Amino acid sequence: MDALTLLHERSSMGKLAEPAPNADQLSAIYQAALRAPDHKELRPWRFIEFTGEGRERLGELFAEAEFQEDPSVSDDTLDAARKKPLRAPMIIAVIAKVTPDIPKVPKMEQVISAGCAAHGILLAAHALGLGAMWRSGKYAFDPVVRKGLGLDEEDEVVAFIYLGSLGGRHKPVPKHDAASFVEHWR
Repeated sequence: MDALTLLHERSSMGKLAEPAPNADQLSAIYQAALRAPDHKELRPWRFIEFTGEGRERLGELFAEAEFQEDPSVSDDTLDAARKKPLRAPMIIAVIAKVTPDIPKVPKMEQVISAGCAAHGILLAAHALGLGAMWRSGKYAFDPVVRKGLGLDEEDEVVAFIYLGSLGGRHKPVPKHDAASFVEHWR
């Protein structure tokens, strides 16, 4: 697949199945992530892989976040939180490992760089014939989850990327009219 086809056809895959990416595929995925723009070579990324029981531990962290938010939360809500990480055989949390007070490299740029690394993971997964879904939601910002993942105060969870084999059909990729997103100054 050529680069433009990859960029034009990548889409999120909500249904993911076993197996998770193998070691060679993960190596290629991480190499793609590490090509993200990186002003001053800060390498403002950290990746946490969740597989097997690690997904269950992440689910417990999500359930704890729900409980801390509302101690009277229903058992159904706690069970739903526990099951979220089980929707894919692997999850990669993409963390912006922010170095504060760097001249000419503000926090926002470091977070965006980590976002580009996350996009690299999605593109590489698609190129390898895998399915992927970028999720964030409230858990990415929750203090219980942040602490459980070992984040420093300045760090940010950019994405929980769910990865696996294609478990369903690809949705048609909509064509967008680029002109409706572009403003010209001439």
